[in-house]
Amino acid sequence: MPRAKSLQPFDKHVGSRVRMRRLMLAMSQAKLGDALGITFQQVQKYEKGTNRIGASRLQHIGHILQVPVPFFFEGSPHVPAGPSPKGRSLPHDQFAEFMATRDGLTLAKSFMRISSIQVRRRIVALVEEIEEYRS
Repeated sequence: MPRAKSLQPFDKHVGSRVRMRRLMLAMSQAKLGDALGITFQQVQKYEKGTNRIGASRLQHIGHILQVPVPFFFEGSPHVPAGPSPKGRSLPHDQFAEFMATRDGLTLAKSFMRISSIQVRRRIVALVEEIEEYRS
């Protein structure tokens, strides 16, 4: 009896980076799939880490998404994370998963468009205060 495939953290990370970049470009899974000659369901499986992405396919994805292949490996779970400034940061995989969502990207893009450093700091302070209230 064949064993069920288990999700590997590395494959999930690479897939989340594909999703994040695709969303940054406002590209649909169907459009990426068409460019790759595969179905959008296959793109979904790649993005979830259910199916591994081969080297030549990853090279093609990088070309379509306009990023070099190393982009997909940045922050991989095999690279030890440095200490957090306050010791309260999210584990990297949670951060990567959040940034691969529409909400995460919208929040990051909106935050980056705020030109006032004082306003940015006040927003961070507010979020930290909310976090402390919930803890």
